[in-house]
Amino acid sequence: MFIGRKEYLDDLSSLWRKRTSSIVACRGRRRIGKSTLFREFAKRTADVYMEFEGLAPDQEHDVTNEDQLKEFAATLARHTNSPILSLANWKDAFFWLDRAIDDTKKTVILLDEISWMGGCDPTFPAALRNAWETYFHCHEKLVLVVCGSVSAWIKKNILGNTGFTGRFSRDYVLTELTLAECAEFWKPGASDLNPREIFDVLSVTGGVPRYLEEVDPGLSAEENIRRLCFRKEGELFKDFDAIFNSMFGNDTMTKRRILELLADGPMSGADIAERLGIDRNGALSERLRELEEGGFIDSDSGINPETGKESRVSRYRLRDNYTRFYLKYIEPRKEMIKRGSYCFASLSALPSWNAVMGLQFENLIVNNAMEVVRFLGIGNSTVESAAPYRNVRKSRNGGAAGCQIDLLVQTPRTAYVVEVKRCNEIGPEIEAEVQERMKRLPLRSGMSKRPVLVYDGHLDPVVEGSGFFSAIVSGQRLLGI
Repeated sequence: MFIGRKEYLDDLSSLWRKRTSSIVACRGRRRIGKSTLFREFAKRTADVYMEFEGLAPDQEHDVTNEDQLKEFAATLARHTNSPILSLANWKDAFFWLDRAIDDTKKTVILLDEISWMGGCDPTFPAALRNAWETYFHCHEKLVLVVCGSVSAWIKKNILGNTGFTGRFSRDYVLTELTLAECAEFWKPGASDLNPREIFDVLSVTGGVPRYLEEVDPGLSAEENIRRLCFRKEGELFKDFDAIFNSMFGNDTMTKRRILELLADGPMSGADIAERLGIDRNGALSERLRELEEGGFIDSDSGINPETGKESRVSRYRLRDNYTRFYLKYIEPRKEMIKRGSYCFASLSALPSWNAVMGLQFENLIVNNAMEVVRFLGIGNSTVESAAPYRNVRKSRNGGAAGCQIDLLVQTPRTAYVVEVKRCNEIGPEIEAEVQERMKRLPLRSGMSKRPVLVYDGHLDPVVEGSGFFSAIVSGQRLLGI
């Protein structure tokens, strides 16, 4: 079953209308479906598909460039049904790959986890560039894809390499599936479920396709989460260390510490440096950038509603729902889970469960901010910013005078104050809470404020009938069920 990514498949299909070959880059966190996308593209449109994957880093022994070349040669032999070649270097590897291309057939070649494949040899980028110019570019029916989860390496060594300037037909950064696409994993029975069932699973997994493939739609959300997270065999119990160590190698500990800090709430770069006890310098900025490009964090700067200009201070947020849930709820119980002694009657009875899931739901909605925008009645207005907002100020008497807004959507004339709520019962008191936030929101002259509610739970009909909110968006509408 292949779900979503229609815009990518349509865009990739258009490459066949060119009269020359194409080279495509694709980046994104592990498990996000990069390889699956190109397998599906080839399945639908190509005659030949060849996939080569770099060997993952191994903690037991160092993976060498020779190991990578041997793996490449073995894969090439399988694709061509020929003997395994002895490859001296990447120049040889790409020469023999070129010899395997049939100009009469539409061919897709995927070089997957390219940072692993070429990371041991500093001459790899030059060899690939020369092979593209000398061999691959000459094939009219070829789409060559370089793909990987270590975005920083790809940007520095491939996309940022002057020899590749202007060569790439596409550069995709693959993100999570939309909420409506995620709901497809529960069909055809999705419409019969309480949306809470789906949202609880998505709050833990995010819209990561590989994790959603492990969901059993015949089980309740509670049983799926128990099976995936709180058993030592569970996919989500094991996966964090696997993906994190393979993506960041020797710098794992510092980056992991950053995520642990952000799991407690958004922070500025200065706050992170202070908590880590390090200088706020280029090294920290680079680590934050790599975590952002890897899909783990976001820098929610947005537009300053007072000035209409970009906020001067970026606040970093842990955007990956699975990572946040793992650090906050699975890892502290890791040893008990390993022993099989972490038992509970129901998830709702676990300590702070509803508070944790409320924050997970909020994060999920913020990640899908543009899905929310579709329900605001904005029309053709330009969305200038859609991000969480936090403004800490002290009043004259020393009390708090700032405000914190789950999601602030800004157009040139209107600020939409979006309250995100996951609660069994949502009553009229929600209006007073949002009204207070709106009072504290500083806006530049000529701007209007409009309150919006995005919720999961039972909404009191009084709230719907009062007319206070300019838009009320249920989770069910976001899921499209």
